[in-house]
Amino acid sequence: MRYRTLGSSDLEISEISLGSWLTYSGGVAADTARACTEAAFDAGINFFDTANVYGRGAAETAWGEILSAHPRDSYVLATKVWGRMSDDPGDRGLSPAQIAKQIDASLTRLRTDHVDLYQAHRFDPAVPVEDTVEALRKVVEQGKARYLGFSEWTPEQIRAAIDVAGPGLFVSSQPQYSMLWQAPEAEVFGLCAAHGISQIVWSPLAQGVLTGKYLPGRPVPEGSRFADDTMAVSRDLVYGDAALEAVQRLVPVAEGAGMSLATLALAWVLRRTEVASAITGASRPEQVRGNAAASGVALSDDVLRAIDEALGDAPVTEPTLAPGAEPGVRHR
Repeated sequence: MRYRTLGSSDLEISEISLGSWLTYSGGVAADTARACTEAAFDAGINFFDTANVYGRGAAETAWGEILSAHPRDSYVLATKVWGRMSDDPGDRGLSPAQIAKQIDASLTRLRTDHVDLYQAHRFDPAVPVEDTVEALRKVVEQGKARYLGFSEWTPEQIRAAIDVAGPGLFVSSQPQYSMLWQAPEAEVFGLCAAHGISQIVWSPLAQGVLTGKYLPGRPVPEGSRFADDTMAVSRDLVYGDAALEAVQRLVPVAEGAGMSLATLALAWVLRRTEVASAITGASRPEQVRGNAAASGVALSDDVLRAIDEALGDAPVTEPTLAPGAEPGVRHR
């Protein structure tokens, strides 16, 4: 496993990381979550990404039990705030009161006194950006988080927050990014790089589509993520005939390069120096080991050209608002 520095922080995180979006919030059994997490440690993965809203605390609780068995300095832990945490429609967002409440709740579930990275899961245009930045800064000042990041903010929102925060407060951005979803390359990568902010990308395998297991014109395989309603919530982002056909064109490219399609896809993501880590999900330990094998894999120019040709016009390349995100910025 190779490691990269996260933005302007002193955190060295594994190129491949483990996430818990759908799997460890209830999508798989507790013993499977434990087995996958232990496989991650064995593979050299040290970066674990979760969020308070995953299963409304279930994913944090699961990892609080599992990770607390390991020395706290042996892993880098990230969680997020913004999502709705109860049936109360007001129990969400990035107000100072909500941030203060949710960081404490997350730390309790995670069985730790601090997270290494605390991320705003989306921007909250209903709250003045000054209030949000000050509240997040306070979390760091109180020692409850070492560093701050954000996920799926628009360029306008990123600029507004940096204008308020100044340099160095935010160290990471978490966009969706894969061969099939290239939208962040248009604006977000360059903007963040100019301010010392790394990318930690989600869905680098397009929720499993880039493993080649889903075939055009065929039902989804039994036991796959998209066969489970609880884990197929964002399928429409990356699942369609054009995408599936493009993936099948990638199969001979991977075979010619002597690697699996998943390794090809992860190595493609990691070719960008702006990317510090690719967050992968796993419902089996062997998936963790397979994903980890992509660290350090370099793709030749010939392979990269073959990938572009195979993908054609299937990828999303234009700036696109993420699920749950809203445009706009409010000031005091």
